[in-house]
Amino acid sequence: MKSLRVRLGVLGLALLTGLTVPPSASAAEAAPSPTVEEQRLDRAAPQEILRRSGFDVVAPRLARALNTARSYGEARRAVTREGAQLWRRAVDRAQGRGPAGGDLSREDDRPLYWARLGMTREVRTWEPQFGLTDGQRAALLDELERTSRGQTAIGYPHGKGLKRILLTGFDPFTLDRDIRISNPSGATALALDGRVVETADGPARIETAVFPVRWRDFTDGAVERALRPHLPKVDLFTTVSQGRVGRFDIERTNGAWRGGFGDNENIGRTGTIPVTDPASQPQWTTTTLPYRAIVAADTGRFPVYDNTSVTEIPAGGTEPVVRPDGPTPGSSARQGGGGDYLSNEIAYRATLLRDRLGLRDVLPGGHVHTPVLQFGAGNTTEVTDPEFVKNRLDIIAQVRTILRVAAEGS
Repeated sequence: MKSLRVRLGVLGLALLTGLTVPPSASAAEAAPSPTVEEQRLDRAAPQEILRRSGFDVVAPRLARALNTARSYGEARRAVTREGAQLWRRAVDRAQGRGPAGGDLSREDDRPLYWARLGMTREVRTWEPQFGLTDGQRAALLDELERTSRGQTAIGYPHGKGLKRILLTGFDPFTLDRDIRISNPSGATALALDGRVVETADGPARIETAVFPVRWRDFTDGAVERALRPHLPKVDLFTTVSQGRVGRFDIERTNGAWRGGFGDNENIGRTGTIPVTDPASQPQWTTTTLPYRAIVAADTGRFPVYDNTSVTEIPAGGTEPVVRPDGPTPGSSARQGGGGDYLSNEIAYRATLLRDRLGLRDVLPGGHVHTPVLQFGAGNTTEVTDPEFVKNRLDIIAQVRTILRVAAEGS
């Protein structure tokens, strides 16, 4: 009985201590689990892509830097440095600078995508001894996302006589359907970042950035935050994403509607696109790219279409109606020319931002859908093949020509 009383006393003291001593930050705010997107990283194809590009060293290097950090400030500096280096490394590899790191074709966008997920997983699951609040972890992840996507590296040389073009791409998506997928818009962003194209009106410099395929980032204003500082300073912009098989589309009209398709976190969102000042939000925005000149030009292997079709609920109606020639007055958007997914949304947000900045009549901008990037016939397991590489290179080259034509026609 005496032994039992001692044990009960020790237990009571332990419970009392737990109630009276504030928990540490690390205990109160334990590191979250990896996201659905990050969990795909352990599958065979992503690991092969990282290994065959030399990008398998990126996440472990960040992990070592975090483990030597003795404060939040040191951790943030490490994240900023490693994120920016990842973007620069991916751009350099795509443009033939430095070692290839493996036999995967240089223009491949997938090493950047999977290496970034390795890095975000390290930050998300990191538990430093000095403690990390939820807010601090979120800030580290935000910094890593922005720096590793090129969003903080956009910059143009000073001086006259140089046109400025801004282009955005996307991560791979629908990865549960095929984990090997590459996104030609992301590959285009890597291949063209910092490049100068010669136009009839002189040189034009292209700066690029890549965006995630996640509804929450768009809800949080990631597009506006990245583009707002630059739209007043550029001569042309285009958002780019993967669209239909075998064709390019210049999307004439963008709609203010989310259709609910699952994103890279397997989350869907349905409803009006959330923006600031919703009272003044239009149902539709339109391209100001010189679409007639682009469609008429010989830009490459794939046909290019001026896509005017939308889906609307007509004024006074209740059911969606497809309109091949664009929306009718007073209608509500259900699909823009580019659909109701994040490609339509980035086009809508970028062109709405253009208009709200008072640039609609002076700044050409809109959305370009590329062809679907397809593997060679019969390839259902390999992460690459010659036809896959050729298709991607042809798409990149054609986007570059489309930009040249757009710059000349603006």
